[in-house]
Amino acid sequence: MAKVSFTQTLSKEYENLFNGCLVRPERMDAVESIIAKLQENKDRYQNVGGNLSIPWFFVAVIHNMESGLNFNRHLHNGDPLSKRTVNVPAGRPKKGKPPFTWEESASDALTMKGLERKTDWSLAGTLYQLERYNGWGYRLYHSHVLSPYLWSFSNHYRSGKYISDGTWSDVAVSKQCGAAVLLRRMAELDQIDFPDQPGLIHDAALLICHYAMTKSEDQAVVTSVEELQRWLNTFPGIFVKIDGIPGNRTSEAYKRVTGFYLPGDPRA
Repeated sequence: MAKVSFTQTLSKEYENLFNGCLVRPERMDAVESIIAKLQENKDRYQNVGGNLSIPWFFVAVIHNMESGLNFNRHLHNGDPLSKRTVNVPAGRPKKGKPPFTWEESASDALTMKGLERKTDWSLAGTLYQLERYNGWGYRLYHSHVLSPYLWSFSNHYRSGKYISDGTWSDVAVSKQCGAAVLLRRMAELDQIDFPDQPGLIHDAALLICHYAMTKSEDQAVVTSVEELQRWLNTFPGIFVKIDGIPGNRTSEAYKRVTGFYLPGDPRA
């Protein structure tokens, strides 16, 4: 299959999709349940990813997509660890003898993709590697559908998927939560961050700014709001006037970054 290059245009596309990603309300419980399981096994993901300089959360969401979080399955494609992989990619791992440990298989799957080599783990770079891991079939041959491997369970996906290798259906709907959707929700929960993205502030005083359409008479409150507005302006595509008023514009920018309106906003 042809290779898709990681260009500035593609990088911007990934960033825009991630920034505009909304979990479908009817899927939120399922998303939260998966994330809870990822957190439970974070140490195992870190052990494998850390040895290869790969973020733990990349390993985690791949494990969900390929193996349904089953530690008795190959990270390559979900085949049983009791023998080498049968499905594409077949015959992995090439070294060692079955049965394999999950860690052995996972390390082989990740290095087979060359992910241990100075990979760009920016937000866009991570999404590029996720789509690459699954393959470029959607982008190259069915570009009217954003890959459900990334975007299923979100506003970016409704239907259309490969129901088997090389067999396409416009009406089939993915029953898996997309990897990018999991990352988006994890970022909203402040469980992960990306090296090129400003992290969430951890000073509670900055986070607790209540919605209001007028400036407070309390200068300490005004200062906190102004600091929040300065922080919001560090995010790409967000432009908020630093006026100390936590009104509609500030609340909308806050929602774009965190997924939530300011406390007290009637739209919350």
